[in-house]
Amino acid sequence: MTKGLEERPAVPDYLGHRGRLRDRFWENPDGLQDYELLEFLLFFAIKRQDTKSLAKALIAQFGDFAEVLSADPKRLKEVAGVGDVVVELLKTVNAASKRQARVRVRKPLALSTWSQVIEYCRSHMARESKEQFRILFLDKKNNLIADEVQQQGTIDHTPAYPREVMGRAYNLGATAIILVHNHPTGDPTPSAADIEMTKSIAQLGKGMNVMVHDHIIMGRDGETSLRQLRLI
Repeated sequence: MTKGLEERPAVPDYLGHRGRLRDRFWENPDGLQDYELLEFLLFFAIKRQDTKSLAKALIAQFGDFAEVLSADPKRLKEVAGVGDVVVELLKTVNAASKRQARVRVRKPLALSTWSQVIEYCRSHMARESKEQFRILFLDKKNNLIADEVQQQGTIDHTPAYPREVMGRAYNLGATAIILVHNHPTGDPTPSAADIEMTKSIAQLGKGMNVMVHDHIIMGRDGETSLRQLRLI
């Protein structure tokens, strides 16, 4: 009697799917939808199971790929299937993207490349859960000298002290500054406090020959320039 051949174990469906998604990624990374890119990223944290359902759940919960990366770790863990390893992966990728943007802006940057500044500020600030007051310090040719976070505030208040701002500008040898802060609520409309604070800094700057070029307020879906609104 001939002994029958042993059946080979079935290959899990998700392995074939992973291979196809990986091929698509290398062919055209920009062609992947948000949930597909997130699904591919999750391969590195979840080795032996399908990640599509988790990726779709995260997108459904937070809205898009960038929002998932910037989400608070506690909120991420509220999604079934998200543990410490997934959170660490997502936050590492988020930190890496911010580092890349910061390195780009270290190169000489003039106002002719204003879109780069907006892109940089949006990637760093638009999705922050707390307000952040940032200052871009410029030289005589409007090249960027430094980009520094001056204050971290609560969700509805960011203190900014004119003398500290101008003192730092003096120490860096800056002749102009751009003020930037975010509104976590998403609405970039300036408040009365934003306007008053900006005017105070601009007034002090005049006496120190430091020009306030603008105050930009970042929201999730856009930004507002106080200069364009003629509030400076």
